[in-house]
Amino acid sequence: MSSNSTMPAPPNPRSSIAEERANPSFPVRELTYWIDGGHRVTELKERIMLELERDPLWRVSDHPNLSLAETRERAMSKIRRLADLATSRPLEETMIRMSIISVVDPGFWTRFGVHFGLFFGALQGQATPSQMAYWMDKGALSMQGITGCFGMTELGHGSNVAGLETTATLDEKVDEFIVHSPTLTATKWWIGGAAHTATHCAVYAQLIVKGQCYGTKTFVVQLRDTKTFALMPGVNIGDLGKKMGRDQIDNGWIRFTHVRIPRSHMLMKHTKVTRSGEVIEPPLAQLAYGALIQGRVSMVSDSANVAKRALTIATRYASVRRQFGGSVSAGAAETKLIDYPIHQYRLLPLMAQTFAMIFTAREVTANYEKLMGELSDLGEAKDAAADDVIKNLKETHATSAGLKAFCTWMCLNIIDQCRQSLGGHGYSAYTGLSQAYSDFAVHCTWEGDNTILTLQCGRYLVATALDARKGQPLPENLSYLKGAVSATGGLSDRACKGDSAEQVSSLDTLKAAWSSVAANAILNAVRDFEAGLGKGLSKDDAYEFSSASRLHAARMHTYTYLLHRFAAQVDQSPTALRPVLTLLAQLFGAHSAVQHSGEFLQSGFYTGPQIETLKGFVSHACSEIRKDAVSLTDAFNYTDYVVNSPLGRFDGDVYEKYFELVTSLNPAKPVPYFDSLIRPLLERTNETEAGPELEIDEE
Repeated sequence: MSSNSTMPAPPNPRSSIAEERANPSFPVRELTYWIDGGHRVTELKERIMLELERDPLWRVSDHPNLSLAETRERAMSKIRRLADLATSRPLEETMIRMSIISVVDPGFWTRFGVHFGLFFGALQGQATPSQMAYWMDKGALSMQGITGCFGMTELGHGSNVAGLETTATLDEKVDEFIVHSPTLTATKWWIGGAAHTATHCAVYAQLIVKGQCYGTKTFVVQLRDTKTFALMPGVNIGDLGKKMGRDQIDNGWIRFTHVRIPRSHMLMKHTKVTRSGEVIEPPLAQLAYGALIQGRVSMVSDSANVAKRALTIATRYASVRRQFGGSVSAGAAETKLIDYPIHQYRLLPLMAQTFAMIFTAREVTANYEKLMGELSDLGEAKDAAADDVIKNLKETHATSAGLKAFCTWMCLNIIDQCRQSLGGHGYSAYTGLSQAYSDFAVHCTWEGDNTILTLQCGRYLVATALDARKGQPLPENLSYLKGAVSATGGLSDRACKGDSAEQVSSLDTLKAAWSSVAANAILNAVRDFEAGLGKGLSKDDAYEFSSASRLHAARMHTYTYLLHRFAAQVDQSPTALRPVLTLLAQLFGAHSAVQHSGEFLQSGFYTGPQIETLKGFVSHACSEIRKDAVSLTDAFNYTDYVVNSPLGRFDGDVYEKYFELVTSLNPAKPVPYFDSLIRPLLERTNETEAGPELEIDEE
């Protein structure tokens, strides 16, 4: 039997990815500079990536094969070198180095960051100048004599910091605080570095003086003897063991049994306690919370950075992987995944989301740094300038809460969608995204559970809308309400007037559309809140009554904020980059609108046919951005070392490198349980001992 069919052409991944880079519509290097904030920063990043790649200490390709003990030991071996660099190099370089390490080795980044970011950050935010000098002299910055951890969360308490059970009671007779865990649920839990590493802990506990509780304050408690590493009297510590991800960090639990510390070990930048037991509260209590925003702000950047890596892997693989579609009889090559419209729709809106996070992270970080400078300059003043700073603090607190929640949710989804787009290979630990998902998932619950943070943002939105109704000026992040809300307090009539794709999907139209939807959601939350008050509920209970609508309002507001920040960065970008960035911004706004189309119909901004037109634009935008997909990931400028996935290699040589990695890390060797388990299975018989013949069988 004969056949005219021929074998399909074998794939050539290198040439496949080279095709993708042939004619980018924008200068790739210029986009890298724009993302990074200038060529100097880009070159510094490249230098640091090369240093890490060439350092045997920073080998990461074998991470999937390490045991829990090996993982922790590997992480600890890097601590000293990073500690020396952190104290000897400029702060900017240290921050950039850590941002790269957070992608390369997120578990180590956490272990290192617990000391420098959380413990030392608590000292910076809560210690007086003299206390800061004392702890610096003890080695709090250099880790020479002190390694710190951050003791906020408890077994029974997380987001509700005000409800923590650990107590710190002043004993005026000896000028000491007694730190105590009165219940099992007061046990400090999830404390990174506690199990093996930390000598000291910044403990959050209820301040009790002369029988009165003054709320949660921060105390430095020594956990271990710095010479022998033995636990201090009254301190019990245990290991929390295996986790979903980030095994490099030794999370532990801590219980305090009447542990005594000097009174001066309470951090007193804000609340002060005198020798005689007088408690002096700060004139502006909100200032104590300024430092807590930093973690939320940093996670917006983390979300963008991790999403960039995931998309680099998935996009490059989609550009070399061929499957179906080729004419077998003609021996043609199969079709690239990236050429299928459904695959474009699967990945490229995620690309747009990532760019939205990149540019929003830039602005929110700059705003946070400006705010911290204002707080530092404020001192204890109580005047109009102080009122403005407090308003900015509240705005930044709420905005960062919403952004932290939705950007981490967004990034976690991006990782998983990219992983699934790899097909069966996405299940392999060696292709880079299964562990990335496990490592990143913690972002959705630490530094505040995302749902709780979203509700905080929603509460701020309701309160601000009510203040605006009374004539108070709107803060910058809610300025879009001016045009979206009418003078009577209802939704303005700002429906989309055109029906063409150009009119429906323009960036200005999308900004107005999202402003309208966000305003509608906020007004609905206000109505629910006021309905709760109308039922006789207290203010707090009315907020709980409106929690579902507050959550939704925060979601719509955050999408609107992301789009507005993205558009602002497009306006400021170099001319050569604006076409592709504008299209990405439009795709972000349009795809998100299609995903929430009911909201736009409810607000009256778009009609049903206009939504259908918007869907068509999304498909068109995906097909256009597909032409630049690989070049856009190239602009992220992650080296193969940082990408750490054979499927995301720059040169496209995915199959050779994947095979080499798997075989080198899993060499053939005898099965250790062959004699004990496999051989007995194979050599067993079905023979059973015969019983005596029965007379009944002979009849």
